[in-house]
Formats: sequence, C-alpha cells, structure tokens
Amino acid sequence: MSDEIAEALEARTPAHFKALAHPFRQRLLYALGAGPATISQLAAGLGAAKGTVAHHLKVLTEAGMVRVAHTRQVRGGTEQYHERTYRRLVGGAHDPATTTALLRAVGEELAGDDDPLLHVRHLRLTPAQARRLRSTLEDLVAAAEEAGPDEPRYGVLVGLYRQAAMPPAPPVRAAAEDRRPLPAGRRTATADRSRRPSPENLAARPAPH
Repeated sequence: MSDEIAEALEARTPAHFKALAHPFRQRLLYALGAGPATISQLAAGLGAAKGTVAHHLKVLTEAGMVRVAHTRQVRGGTEQYHERTYRRLVGGAHDPATTTALLRAVGEELAGDDDPLLHVRHLRLTPAQARRLRSTLEDLVAAAEEAGPDEPRYGVLVGLYRQAAMPPAPPVRAAAEDRRPLPAGRRTATADRSRRPSPENLAARPAPH
C-alpha cells in the first residue's frame, strides 16, 4: 500500500452518491472497515456470490472509496486484497437514496444479532438543546475505544434529525350541513307542513255553533 488511508471522506460527488445508494455496497464498506479482504472472503462473510461482490467493488473503486491494498500470488493466479480509502465517512445524509440504502444495510446487519439495541424516541427540543445533544452523541461515539483485533465488531448507528412538522388542523365548521339550502321542492313541502295546524291546535279550537 503506497498511500495512507484518509481519516475521513466527505461524500459529495455524484459517483459517491451512486456508490452509496445500494445497501449491499454499504455492507461491503462496513465489512472492509475490519481490514483488507479478498473477493472470496467478502463473498463468504456476506453470503453473496463472488460475481456480485466483484461488480459492487468495481463501483466503489470507480468512486474512489475502495482500492487494492496489496496482492498475493496463489495457485492459479494473483489474489487481490481490497481496502477502504478512508477511516470514516461524512456527509451524504441529505441524499435520500443514500440514507435509504444505509438504513436497509443496517437493518440487514441487525437481523444477524440475537440481542441488538435499537431505540427511537421523539421529543421536543430547543435549537440549543438539539445542538448540545448532537455534540454529546458525537463525543460519546468518538470516546469508544477499540478492543483487540480478535474481538467481535459492533455497529453503532447514531442519528439526530428534526421531524417534519404536522400540518395545522382545518378549522371546525360546526353545523355547516344544517346551513345548506334545501332543494326548491323540499323547501315548498317543508313550508306547507309548517303552515298546517297540528292535532293539538285542532283539538283546542272551539266547536262551531
């Protein structure tokens, strides 16, 4: 490996967004976070065909997110070890396709854990509170220490976003149905009925002499 791995890569080009818009490519990047790997190793670890892995690695390589770390001569040819060109990825959260693919990839990884932690909460915050919470979450993740290379790897998904506001409720129009004008025929019939004497009024009238 001739070039150092960048500390961070900012996703901002169309090639980046295209590469990140597929959940399997996201999972490939997660897997390569553990270190360089061959197509065969990635295929076995992710339960995918070698051709599928090779295709998606090509897209990631063209986007500058993956490269060949080193090669090794094996029986029948040369084996290539692929690695990420960065340690952490920033940006891309405003691209809907990238976010959707990321969440799908994380969902597939969650399915492989017998006891995952996934907590979603909605709460009202002032802008200052939201900034403090974001800073606290970022510091908490950054402070987590890596264990030895033989220990299992864990994924940490941290997010903070402003929920879309609900539209205001329409004004209540009480008794609106009662104020609708009746058809002409019904108005006449109603008026005729209102002019007819009721049985009680007929009974109260004096008998004719």
